[in-house]
Amino acid sequence: MSTNVQALYQEVILDHNRKPRNYGELAQPSHHAEGVNPLCGDHIHLALEIQNDTIERIAFHGESCAICKASASMMTAAVKGKHTDEAKTLIHEFVDMATGRVTAGDSPHIGRLAVFSNISALPMRVKCAILPWHTLQAAFHAEASTSTEAEADPMQTPLGDA
Repeated sequence: MSTNVQALYQEVILDHNRKPRNYGELAQPSHHAEGVNPLCGDHIHLALEIQNDTIERIAFHGESCAICKASASMMTAAVKGKHTDEAKTLIHEFVDMATGRVTAGDSPHIGRLAVFSNISALPMRVKCAILPWHTLQAAFHAEASTSTEAEADPMQTPLGDA
């Protein structure tokens, strides 16, 4: 990847960290989950309002590193207004890309999320990038919380049927 493209990707991530989209809380979410990455200290809360299988509203809040916050911001922007099946497909594509199983070009729905395509080269940061996505998966399955450690580690276990 060229230096200019890497710089652009870094700027997009920094922008979403400084000005996260959909940051806050929802008063009456239909789905919610908490995600924790104990190694980095990331701790996020994700809330969704789903009507007729469409994500009408989504918000997150918590304390997290720049990569986790940017990933959560971009994730919420990417899935807002989408059918839950589309969001579930995107979860799998993002995690596969972030963990290096596929390239961004192999994932037809990744789009702007390709800014995280090289995160697989930084294994300790992969968990930061995928925590919001793993938390979204938990919310869809009515799981109150999820973690990036032990048997819940998304790097070690498949996400299952999203």
